[in-house]
Amino acid sequence: MWQWLNNEKPALSLRSKGVPLLLVTLLASGGCASTQMAENAAPEDPWEGFNRKVFAFNDVLDRYALKPVAKGYRAVTPDPVETGVGNFFSNLGEVRTALNSVLQGKPANAGLATSRFLINSTVGIGGLLDYATLMEITADEEDFGQTLAVWGWEDSRYLVLPFFGPSTLRDTTGMPANMATSPVNYVEDDAVRVSLTALNVIDIRAGLLDQEELIRGDRYRFIRDAYLQSRQFEVSDGELGDDPFASETFDFDDSDFDNSGQNDSDSGGDEVTD
Repeated sequence: MWQWLNNEKPALSLRSKGVPLLLVTLLASGGCASTQMAENAAPEDPWEGFNRKVFAFNDVLDRYALKPVAKGYRAVTPDPVETGVGNFFSNLGEVRTALNSVLQGKPANAGLATSRFLINSTVGIGGLLDYATLMEITADEEDFGQTLAVWGWEDSRYLVLPFFGPSTLRDTTGMPANMATSPVNYVEDDAVRVSLTALNVIDIRAGLLDQEELIRGDRYRFIRDAYLQSRQFEVSDGELGDDPFASETFDFDDSDFDNSGQNDSDSGGDEVTD
């Protein structure tokens, strides 16, 4: 049993929680930051000034509350247990994936997500064990933000939400539906529901501790760009565009193999003259 719990957890996205950015630094460099934002404003982030303030607010909460708790959780929780917790909440997310796959016209992915949920919920002891992955049954994660993108809302403005962190206007619109499809929200016992929600948040934050080391330069823009690229990758199902070298219609011209321009010296030596 422990071999399934010991499997390394997949990398988590940055969208669930903010990461440290000192509020003092933001306030002390407010004038310079305003000038820099005016000069380097990103079209996908027209509310950068507002977003930075919310980002700083989230960072204070993270630095002094959530991050210490996440470090303590990782320190006292055995790796197999931590992996099992991640598997449990990931399994609950299969419900959201199955529903959104149907809404996006992806019946195959919906079937895979449903199979994963049934297998891991039964054989996998409520989702603590990820037997479905061992059986090579995998599904692309889907949510209502991605569904809105498939329905036509392809480009959306970047938005940082208090407590929730990086998002977009489109993804924020899909949040109520995402919450409505979370089985945890239907637990009748308030204490159990709140405890499960808190455990999920702490587990996600603990999974992001190692990723913070990858952040370079302006932390706000690094996280913004990483989030937007990640969401675009998820919306496009990992499609990066057409590769002309992989196309069967790609042809070479005869001029590509024309060696007439080479010097005689390249062919083996100089001509001997009297």
